[in-house]
Amino acid sequence: MADINSLVDQLSELTVLEAADLAKALEEKWGVSAAAAVAVAGPAAGGAGAPAAEEQTEFDVILTGDGGKKINVIKEVRAITGLGLGEAKALVEGAPKPIKEGVNKAEAEEIKKKIEEAGGTVELK
Repeated sequence: MADINSLVDQLSELTVLEAADLAKALEEKWGVSAAAAVAVAGPAAGGAGAPAAEEQTEFDVILTGDGGKKINVIKEVRAITGLGLGEAKALVEGAPKPIKEGVNKAEAEEIKKKIEEAGGTVELK
């Protein structure tokens, strides 16, 4: 139990950016989403009277499906990412996969619109 308490103490000392990096690393390592856990832990770490969370400025555009229009979606993915045909096809067939990461809100919305017009489904994180 001492190891768990030690780990909790170490995690409590992380900055918000370090905690976000840790969450992303765990998501990649274990293939799970820590979004709910981070949302619950975030306000507790800030303490009482903490200011409201800032609006998200960077988004990951995740392709969640091709909607039965794989060829159209592959064409859009190629246009957006600059990938070759084989790489774009692998990305679409391997959905859910990120198309672009760390983009601003306007670009993320534009990419989402293009993919949805091609018949695919997209999620912004």
